[in-house]
Amino acid sequence: MPKAKPFRIDIPDAKIAAIQDRVKNYKWFPAPANEHGFSYGMSTQVMKEMQRYWLAGYDWREAETDLNRYPSYKADVDGMDIHFIHVVGEAGGSRPLLLTHGWPGSFYEFWGAIGPLAFPSKHGGKEEDAFDLVIPSLPGYGFSEKPKSPMGQRATAGLWNTLMQDVLGYETYLAQGGDWGALVTSWIGHDHGTHDGKGGCKAIHLNMMGFRPTPATPQTQEEIDWIGKSQTAMQVEGAYFMEQATKPQTLAMALMDSPMGTAAWILEKFHGWSDLKDGDLFSVYSKDQLMTNIMIYLVNDAIATSIWYYNALFQEGGVTLPEGQRCETPTGFANFPGEAVYPAPPRSWCERVYNITHWTDMESGGHFAAMEKPGMFVDEVRAWGRKSD
Repeated sequence: MPKAKPFRIDIPDAKIAAIQDRVKNYKWFPAPANEHGFSYGMSTQVMKEMQRYWLAGYDWREAETDLNRYPSYKADVDGMDIHFIHVVGEAGGSRPLLLTHGWPGSFYEFWGAIGPLAFPSKHGGKEEDAFDLVIPSLPGYGFSEKPKSPMGQRATAGLWNTLMQDVLGYETYLAQGGDWGALVTSWIGHDHGTHDGKGGCKAIHLNMMGFRPTPATPQTQEEIDWIGKSQTAMQVEGAYFMEQATKPQTLAMALMDSPMGTAAWILEKFHGWSDLKDGDLFSVYSKDQLMTNIMIYLVNDAIATSIWYYNALFQEGGVTLPEGQRCETPTGFANFPGEAVYPAPPRSWCERVYNITHWTDMESGGHFAAMEKPGMFVDEVRAWGRKSD
């Protein structure tokens, strides 16, 4: 059985100084005279505010201390050196929950939910709701190894099942994810579920739908309306997807040498995809939260391989299951109404491709559910978990 080795985040001073130097010497250019907020993409005013904070207010060493607050490990998982957080909570090893992030997030997305999920009695909850938490960095993201070629979501699902069963010794487990994490988790449910009589994943929970049924044609007016809404959303927010999926190296070459460019590319998505008050990015996130998530990409030079993950989707065959197939693992779904780029399909659509056993229409929150609304996310995962034991 492969061994997990303790890992501590400790970035060399020279790396931090090099990033700071590039940020300080970024060459600004004139914004459109009629720019208003994020009307042309990343807001010049907000980016200048973030640059000032980056140079004079943000402390990576403080962030590093916070990131080392929970136990961190690395393990050889089917030949890949995978980083993950492993918190054995009040469940004491009996109730493992695998949490998977997406792009442009990181394992840090779940930071505000870790304490309440692992130690509920210390956060106003009940001890019986506690989970053991396993929170990996996707291949090519964060502190995980960079693949030599694009590695996709189905392959990642296989890695995660090996991590849970062979490395950590959990015979069965629960899994949750949003964004790419939703598709990885969907493949875990499809390929590694306990419904086939073997050990593996007992139930999954998503806050973004991953699979599409075959045929992917609407059967109700509600489904027709949703497809129209989805197409509009992709027109407004989806250009990034096509660039990253079809021309990843072009974008990677532009971003790898520019911390400010990487930050702008990521921040614009947090603005466009989050459920904000009056369009204010800082109404939901602190500057420290945003900066720490960005720095996780920069200190590891991970933006290029994170972009590769999009191209890998097509190399693996996309998100449409063959006709007659669906994910039979019991599936929960949280419909966050502020999801701007991938609005939730009607339940009827989802039931053609998932075994839906739990569905919640949330009051608020957007794409980055665990980071935007950690309290609501925790309550939802607890409610689903009680049904899934």
